[in-house]
Amino acid sequence: MMFQPLSMTAQTAFSQVVEVALSIEHMRSVADLPGAFVAKTVKGHKYWYYQYTEPAGVRRQVFVGPEGDAVQALIARAGDPAAAESLGPLVRSAAVLGCAEILPRHYRVLRRLAEYGFFKAGGVLIGTHAFVVYGNMLGVRWGGADAARTQDIDFAHAGKSISLALAPNCQIQTHEAIQSLNMGFLPIAGLSGKTGGAYLIPNEKEFRLDFLTTVGRSGEVPFEHPDLHVTLQPLRFMEFSLENVQQTALLCGDSATTVNVPHPARYALHKLIVAGEREGAFQSKSSKDLMQAGLLLSALKEMRPWEVEEAWADLLGRGNGWSSRAKRGVFALSRQFPEEGFGDWLKVV
Repeated sequence: MMFQPLSMTAQTAFSQVVEVALSIEHMRSVADLPGAFVAKTVKGHKYWYYQYTEPAGVRRQVFVGPEGDAVQALIARAGDPAAAESLGPLVRSAAVLGCAEILPRHYRVLRRLAEYGFFKAGGVLIGTHAFVVYGNMLGVRWGGADAARTQDIDFAHAGKSISLALAPNCQIQTHEAIQSLNMGFLPIAGLSGKTGGAYLIPNEKEFRLDFLTTVGRSGEVPFEHPDLHVTLQPLRFMEFSLENVQQTALLCGDSATTVNVPHPARYALHKLIVAGEREGAFQSKSSKDLMQAGLLLSALKEMRPWEVEEAWADLLGRGNGWSSRAKRGVFALSRQFPEEGFGDWLKVV
């Protein structure tokens, strides 16, 4: 079987972890600042912010998250001092009940970037770590163990095209955050001599951090983001994954931290496109792309088919380049999972 459902108790435990972790993260940011929660609609999606006024009279807004149960719970319980004490037991309970955890070493990196504000500045966790947490979000345990194995941690940021209305002059010291870990990460230099949007530990070449963004006017040339202080590598089709971003929590031991991830339907369909783009040494990742896409689409097909249909219509409406690659992806997916009927469900016009 491609996935197994988690118990309702496990699903409830994970929802509670997300709510409490989000509340702790937010209240640590605004402390005791007097203010109020306000909503904005950006590209058809509703997002929440905490708005307050500084002593000098300057109005500020802190990004809280997209509309959802977790954000509504945060608004309801804002200021609850007992939240921090309850997080550890909730995380341990969720893990015992079957929710997936992140490896401690990887969690250390992700937690540090969260502490420095990378995700509040629009950073998005992509790749296999996002796939792992999708199981918790959807209330399932994945059947393909290989699909959840990785030594890479992948991040993305929409760069200048970010759709969230973030606070102006939001400066995040991403490079400093990575160096503060004292794990030996060094930026990788490209052929031009400039860093190419990745960090590597020299004697552990499989443990890698990649920072990606959308392709803009400068093409696929890496560039250093002036507010994030890290080099981003442009990747074609990445913009599809960075719309309608979701908020969730990563679990590890008795700790949890909130991150942004792509919408699971968009993540799955993006994998269909990039699977056919893999070349050379990266060809082996194509099978993993298809495995993750197949597992996610199988779960979404049963639980939330309309979300896939909406994202699929958006993808096909982006032009022949998108639809032709989608057609190749569906064909490959149908060969790998013939029993799922993906070819009939995801029709390419």
